[in-house]
Amino acid sequence: MATPTLTHHSLAGALGPILVDVRTTSRSAPQPAVVVMHGFKGFKDFAFLPPIAERLARAGFAAVNLSVSGSGVDATGEFTLLDRFARNTYTRELGDVELVVRALVAGDLGLPSPTSIGVIGHSRGGGVVLCVARETPALRAVVTWAPISTIRRYSDAEVEIWRRLGRIDVPNARTGQLLPMDYEIVEDALAHADRFDIEKAAAALERPWLLIHGIDDETVPVAESRELARQATDPRFESHFIAGAGHTFGARHPWAGPTRETDQLFDLTVRFLSRHLD
Repeated sequence: MATPTLTHHSLAGALGPILVDVRTTSRSAPQPAVVVMHGFKGFKDFAFLPPIAERLARAGFAAVNLSVSGSGVDATGEFTLLDRFARNTYTRELGDVELVVRALVAGDLGLPSPTSIGVIGHSRGGGVVLCVARETPALRAVVTWAPISTIRRYSDAEVEIWRRLGRIDVPNARTGQLLPMDYEIVEDALAHADRFDIEKAAAALERPWLLIHGIDDETVPVAESRELARQATDPRFESHFIAGAGHTFGARHPWAGPTRETDQLFDLTVRFLSRHLD
């Protein structure tokens, strides 16, 4: 089995550079590609995202991990770009993911145009990729890990305080930092509510979709995925609810090796994409 190689790329995104890593065993022959999207307060090198990319590359895919331009994270993986994080609207985030897909199709990431493209999204990224897939026929298969089912994560009272202040801070439990979020994020969500309706995107998804959620998820309730599963209409839809798994399926950042839950997560994901991308 060939050893994957890793290259780093940068694309001009909505708020600055989109950082992109490409892992593959071939940079000359066209292959199926998989775009890997992080969640809220996530980034391309978070915990289990590089390991799934490595696993995908060894299975014959070109794996494309990205940090959206509003992730707030620099090339070292530190939250140093907080003003970008503060302005990371859903419109900008979706636009960045769509730009990466277009770059893949155009052969602008050091690879030939892929034979097919799939996408993986974790947490908020799972909701984002469902919305992107609704608008992007080039995405032939979708995998969501612990996806959110709605972008509404705050109460009316919290949103009103946010409006009055203009900016709120959210804690990053992992780093101890307070991360700013501007009220324009709410304004953007209200202005484009239909575009960001994740349940509607799920119902409209007429292509293979794999949904995986940990039953003991402490961040995104498993009920959100059960509701998304009820919306699915495509006969190729699959769902798996992993007993004992939390939001990151036992993985920690920095990556400290696989767990029983990540092994199951990776196996399900790679098998599904291998069946539906060629």
